[in-house]
Amino acid sequence: MVKRLWLIIILFGVAPAWAQAPGIATGTSAMVIPPPVSGEPYPTEGSSLARSNYLSGGLIFNTAYTDNLLGGTSQKPISDISYSVWPKIALDEDTSRLHTLLTYSPGFTFYQRTSSYNQDNQNVAIDFSYRLSPHVALTLRDSLQKTSNIFNQPDLLAATPVSGSTQAPAVAVVAPVADQLGNTSNALLTYQFSRNDMVGAAGTFSNLHYIDPNQVPGLFDSNSSGGLAFYTHRLSREQYIGATYQYARILAYPTDAVSETQSNSILVFYTVYFKPTFSLSFSGGPQHYDVGLPLLPEFQAWCPSGSASLGWQGRHTAFSAGYSRAVTAGGGLVGAFNSNSATLSARQQLTRQWRAGLSGGYSIYKTLDPLLSLANPGGHTVSGSASIKYDLDAHMYVELGYTRLHQSYGSVAAVSAFPNVNREWISISYQFTRPLGR
Repeated sequence: MVKRLWLIIILFGVAPAWAQAPGIATGTSAMVIPPPVSGEPYPTEGSSLARSNYLSGGLIFNTAYTDNLLGGTSQKPISDISYSVWPKIALDEDTSRLHTLLTYSPGFTFYQRTSSYNQDNQNVAIDFSYRLSPHVALTLRDSLQKTSNIFNQPDLLAATPVSGSTQAPAVAVVAPVADQLGNTSNALLTYQFSRNDMVGAAGTFSNLHYIDPNQVPGLFDSNSSGGLAFYTHRLSREQYIGATYQYARILAYPTDAVSETQSNSILVFYTVYFKPTFSLSFSGGPQHYDVGLPLLPEFQAWCPSGSASLGWQGRHTAFSAGYSRAVTAGGGLVGAFNSNSATLSARQQLTRQWRAGLSGGYSIYKTLDPLLSLANPGGHTVSGSASIKYDLDAHMYVELGYTRLHQSYGSVAAVSAFPNVNREWISISYQFTRPLGR
């Protein structure tokens, strides 16, 4: 992870989050980095809960009941109860030119019946934003996640953020309880060369590794690398237009082989800011892809791609939704797929002590190679989570939640036999916050 972060520092750089909405910069003439190119997720909390210049920490205890723990790796659905504990520490320091956010949350999860899946968990995130000059900005991000269950997170509703970009990495198939390691790094360097014009360049790296392949029959490791270059023009204080070029190279690793997908996209985008924290974005354009599969002829073609997204952050509310269409690969699958995906996230502070949250997603993947239309046609995923949180006092809260997952992938043995998962959970948390420099 450290080597990759330094590589990004050398090669590229994502514009700093100087305000609560993605890509907002400070200053009366400073431009916004629109969501289609910022690479930054929309906020998941209302502005009243957002803060900077603090040191925070805490401890979370969680227990959950799952009705289908092992998926297709068992002859019938296996239910179980899990117990997790996560210490957490975060540092957020903001100065006139530098914003640093470090978060670390290790943990341990053990299961009542399937104790062989007990595992330590790691969640590490680094967010570094630096204004090199009044017109040049650099941000670097890196996140590492080691888990045995993607739905077993300290903050489940924030585990799958909503993005306005078609380049946001995604896991196509959610594995059942399986040891896995994921790492994502991205960076963006921007230069505002006039009052209403800006250019930028970005790089993104990600990988997905299943530690024990026997736990995920039909799923395979993958990694991706790519970049983009963009130009944006400010039509008015509220409206931005621009164009971007995107490149991606995705490798998947079926047994003793490699599948490679390369894509090039040219997209035109438009963003309107009704308020600084309320935006609507559209992008669209042609995408060219080139796919090489083991023992099969290489093929290439053109197709349309694009995205639409909306983000709103009020004092007590955060809501975001996004849709994207693009050719993609990896995420556990082998080959290239025409993907359509939609995500949403909402949080609302109901009263001083009560908060509610909701998140959901839908994605469908259709194979692009007609020779694989029967053996590996793709599939679809539908997921949703809801939670309610109650503050016991200034430092402790209790949260209850429910998650449902449905996956239909006939060629993936890990999920094809038992496609539905239901999970109910409850957590009790203690947290503290200390301001810095006081």
